[in-house]
Amino acid sequence: MRFRDRAQAGRELAGLLSELREQGALVDPLVLALPRGGIAVAEPVARALGAQLDVLIVRKIGAPHHQEFAVGALVGDDPPLFNTGSLDRLGLTEESMAPVVERERRELRRREERYRGDRPAPDPAGRTVIVVDDGLATGATARAALRHVRRRGPAHLVLAVPVGAPDSLDRLASEADMIVCPHRPAGFTAVGQWYVDFEQLSDAEVLAALGR
Repeated sequence: MRFRDRAQAGRELAGLLSELREQGALVDPLVLALPRGGIAVAEPVARALGAQLDVLIVRKIGAPHHQEFAVGALVGDDPPLFNTGSLDRLGLTEESMAPVVERERRELRRREERYRGDRPAPDPAGRTVIVVDDGLATGATARAALRHVRRRGPAHLVLAVPVGAPDSLDRLASEADMIVCPHRPAGFTAVGQWYVDFEQLSDAEVLAALGR
């Protein structure tokens, strides 16, 4: 199983979520995409649900010399959320990761200003919030996103991804009220392996999706 691109993955996810909406779930939905990749999946989801679409900017904290391996994540002004087990295995400490955290927080703020400008973030209180990304590997960014939203009082919190690592999804079960993930393949190593086209999205593409 491989998706042609993120748009196809989003349409499949949208079909599943639309069924839930028809069953009376997902009342007053707010779709929050984790950019950049998540926005291309979230756009068809929001369209199918007739839902408000916005971004929730999360930055992965990558291990030194292996930036793709997440040892934690950042959201907004929240303190960094680290995977202490990963830090221990790599011989790292939260203090030693401070320069990486500061660099990622600067990029997070740049993206918030670029994508939102003066527009206030939507209030999730009392709403069904659907957090969408293009896939889930370690789950570090999804965990940080879900905890950030949970503190703001949603009525119902959903994580929706087209594909994810089964063990990571299991570890996130307590963080969301519902997880929607149609493909949970064994032997999962990276999100990109499940897409034919997995090109990075640009800031301009994110802004265009939000504009639509």
